[in-house]
Amino acid sequence: MTQASKSGSVVVADWHRCKDSKEYFSKILYKKKRKHFGLLESPVMPPHIPVDTVHYKVFLSGKSGVGKSTLAARLAGQTIPCMHYETTGIETAVVYWPVKLKESGRVLFFRFQLWDCGENALRRFDHLLPSCKEKVDAVLFLFSFTDRTSFDDLANQITKWKESSVGPAVTLVVGTKFDLFMHCDVSEKDVRNFQETWQLAVLRTGGGEVGDGLDAATPLLNSLAENLWNQDCIMAGHQMQQQTASSTLE
Repeated sequence: MTQASKSGSVVVADWHRCKDSKEYFSKILYKKKRKHFGLLESPVMPPHIPVDTVHYKVFLSGKSGVGKSTLAARLAGQTIPCMHYETTGIETAVVYWPVKLKESGRVLFFRFQLWDCGENALRRFDHLLPSCKEKVDAVLFLFSFTDRTSFDDLANQITKWKESSVGPAVTLVVGTKFDLFMHCDVSEKDVRNFQETWQLAVLRTGGGEVGDGLDAATPLLNSLAENLWNQDCIMAGHQMQQQTASSTLE
């Protein structure tokens, strides 16, 4: 399980507000709203601007009702359901997100395939969780600021994941419904204590409608991008060290 990198250490955090980003973000927008991409669709850039795309699978974990489907819709720029319903199986959403790397200035399109599975479905069908975990690159552990039991369950979720994990995966914790402060059951002190104990950053997201802009989704998508890219760089470095050691031995 890979620890989160420091926010803003890998990608330019506010790049979506810069002039040189407009041509890239225009490929994921239509009439100032996010385009919806199917499994076989992708942004099309002009020939004179070649951009590499990196692909990642992201699993959303959390109790029923914490807002997994809402978060997936928010990150994909889709309409948030008016009423809560239990996800009956596995639902996926594709998100394309352009980022600019701080060190090199290189621009990449990150393709996140979000996997959301209902808690009851996971309990009923043993094959669903292994499918969600197969070749997963990142897991988002969700809790709701309005549901204390979902926060208390985080330790159990993370421990179970670590025990059954089949490979390295970026781990992030997301608190949903942060804007419903009048009904908050989780205090800032609780969050600070959790972060100190588990050495994991807690990201926050609201529970309201998706706006026309990019600001609401940017912090979480950028955090996902920089942690996944950082993990890939670390793994690539380890592989180079192993290859060098092997060549030396030969």
